[in-house]
Amino acid sequence: MLEGIHGGTDALGVPAHDFSTNRNAFGPCPAAVAALQAAHVAQYPDPLYMGLRDRLAAFHAVVQRRIVIGGSSSELIHRITQHAARNGASAVTLPRHHYGDYAHAARVWGLALQRRDSAEAGVRDGDLHWFCEPSSPLGQLDTISASARGGWHVLDCAYRPLWLEGDAPQRNLDRLWQLWTPNKALGMTGVRAAYAIAPLHATDEALCALRELAPSWVVGAHGVAMLEAWTTDEVQQWLALGLQSLRIWKRQQLALCERLGWAVAPGHQANYFVARPPLDEEALVQRLACLRAQGIKLRDCASFGLPGHVRLGVLPPASQAALEQAWSVLP
Repeated sequence: MLEGIHGGTDALGVPAHDFSTNRNAFGPCPAAVAALQAAHVAQYPDPLYMGLRDRLAAFHAVVQRRIVIGGSSSELIHRITQHAARNGASAVTLPRHHYGDYAHAARVWGLALQRRDSAEAGVRDGDLHWFCEPSSPLGQLDTISASARGGWHVLDCAYRPLWLEGDAPQRNLDRLWQLWTPNKALGMTGVRAAYAIAPLHATDEALCALRELAPSWVVGAHGVAMLEAWTTDEVQQWLALGLQSLRIWKRQQLALCERLGWAVAPGHQANYFVARPPLDEEALVQRLACLRAQGIKLRDCASFGLPGHVRLGVLPPASQAALEQAWSVLP
């Protein structure tokens, strides 16, 4: 794993006020935590995850064959990249600003990198194309290629359950690979498990080959328990309630940025956004280090191609007050 491409826990430990990740600050979800506590850990899970795949398929109203279980979204990003490379892909296209593991996996497997300035730029069916909505780090709509009918067109849906500004746009997801990471919406990113949904055109041969690239029991008992809990009415009702609080906290956090004189990038849709404090890049790096020493962590966006900017996950009012107080007294 490359250093500097993730927020969250670091060499100083767990930040007291962690704005650097995009997990749901309303969590962890109590029902999902209870499911983990009740998980049967004495035995291996079913290596084929048949019951889990049945539940996820019913939850998304798709056939079971389309569900692929993964150790995490990052594990699936690397596995999908490997499979695409093995099947003739020579390049990966990326949004202009994007999650670092897309490019990291491409470099590991020797694929050329091409950033897209539009949905159709350089999109060749034989290559691998990453889309993300809401996007990371900006939380914006993505422009998904209208020609995405075959090959490897993958929509990262990590933050789709955390859509705060109106309703998520309707998409024809059946033509895309979908990557789902419920631990973010459940506020429990310490539990690693995810799944992909294959497009309708995916062949049984391709799905079998993708599954065979995973190690045995790629998800343990706790990951299975979390994904099973994700499909329940109780957890989905908890999430809907939490989104109401997140919307209030987000408005308060945007007002905080305005008071501090930080310019917020427009178009954000989810539980995070990007802002530019009125400092040069060097001064900002120093200021972020001072904040981190006080238990407050923001995500420096330089690795996203946005130097001088920070990404802030939405946190409760107490954390916002800690940030405002610390920022106001720093030199």
